[in-house]
Amino acid sequence: MIKIRIEHLNLQYSDGKESLRDINLEIPANAIMVLFGPAGGGKSSLLRVFNRLNDLADVKLVSGRVLIDDLDILDPKIDVIALRRRVGMVFARPVVLPMSIRSNLAYSLELAGEKSEKKMNEAIERSLIQSALWDEVKDRLDEPAISLSGGQQQRLCLARSLVLKPEVILLDEPTSGLDPISTGKVELTLQELKSTYTIVLVPHSVQQAARVADFSAFFLQGELIEKGSGKELFINPKDKRTEDYIMGRFG
Repeated sequence: MIKIRIEHLNLQYSDGKESLRDINLEIPANAIMVLFGPAGGGKSSLLRVFNRLNDLADVKLVSGRVLIDDLDILDPKIDVIALRRRVGMVFARPVVLPMSIRSNLAYSLELAGEKSEKKMNEAIERSLIQSALWDEVKDRLDEPAISLSGGQQQRLCLARSLVLKPEVILLDEPTSGLDPISTGKVELTLQELKSTYTIVLVPHSVQQAARVADFSAFFLQGELIEKGSGKELFINPKDKRTEDYIMGRFG
């Protein structure tokens, strides 16, 4: 089943830099889709398209279609707030709110209109379990979130995106600043989450891409060069540019 369908997507910023050119890609549900390639290839721009964060940037042109299920999310009439509840995002640098661990999660629920303390507590526990953080913080929920380690803060940001039960999770180099143990915990968590969510990940390295990908797509200078399933692109790339990047000849 396809969760996201991208058809002839073009994105150009007002400074004349064309970030994406004629992108066509299908992203299956309940899988990890990895977007990889050198910096400036358009990967992060594509992530921001999926929940309309590019609305906040200086964009000159967006054309084509991006469908989540049957909803064209580029339609100017759609409810962007509702879209962002369906499509959560976790950035490279964990940014926790200056409040307790519990309040970091309750805040999103309150904004969404949840008033039942029982339902809030259930959602907070669920999201912390899903992000593999519950056992580490269940007795510390009223402590400041800033007291957590970097890896724990990143998993709290993941829990914050999960607390509203999105359908899609976007992750932009979520382990780039983490140590190997924390990175391993996040990667293991993603493998468990994909049974419930569709995950689109921009990894911080080719090695991470190869470890976690169910499907992958290689981007270079705003173009989708090659796509494949499983480890196909990393073992047997068809395009020489893909092979050169994977082998470390550039990037």
